[in-house]
Amino acid sequence: MSTTSLKIGLVSISDRASAGVYQDQGIPALQEWFGAALSSPWQVETRLIADERAVIEQTLVELVDQEHCHLVLTTGGTGPARRDVTPEATLAVATKEMPGFGEQMRQISLQFVPTAILSRQVAVIRESADHAALILNLPGQPKSIKETLEGLKDADGKQKVSGIFAAVPYCIDLIGGPYIETNEAVCKAFRPKSAIKPSNA
Repeated sequence: MSTTSLKIGLVSISDRASAGVYQDQGIPALQEWFGAALSSPWQVETRLIADERAVIEQTLVELVDQEHCHLVLTTGGTGPARRDVTPEATLAVATKEMPGFGEQMRQISLQFVPTAILSRQVAVIRESADHAALILNLPGQPKSIKETLEGLKDADGKQKVSGIFAAVPYCIDLIGGPYIETNEAVCKAFRPKSAIKPSNA
């Protein structure tokens, strides 16, 4: 198992933000969330790109194969509109599909809006001979990004619906990435007992 710090690729996919028409909100929201959620070391590579399938594919391949990110998160481009091609680009670079992540994201968002059924987020693993990464499509809105990652808690702070990030650290373990530890107040990582390292390790 690797002792390197987690390398995260963050990709905001928006024609208008990449053209400078308005400020991207997805990447700052994700950086802030990871700053609060992760207690183990991490570093980040960010990209702001247009809704062009070839560009999205090229960016994902670069972040995994050249930058050696262990986890890549995209925001934007997952709706039914003609310009929304993020899921197609993500599937095109995949070696394995991880359908549970998309199912859970829609489950969380459906607690708020019936139109969550229109979102097409997917998750995949991209593998090369010596490296593998988990790629997740997230919603575009900062509020939805946070809800999707950490899930929903009731008024007493008890988890009502699990967020998708609870399963990410163990997934990264299984594909040979670094051991990720989280701030449990934000998001408790779930691992089988046999996969939990002592905290002083």
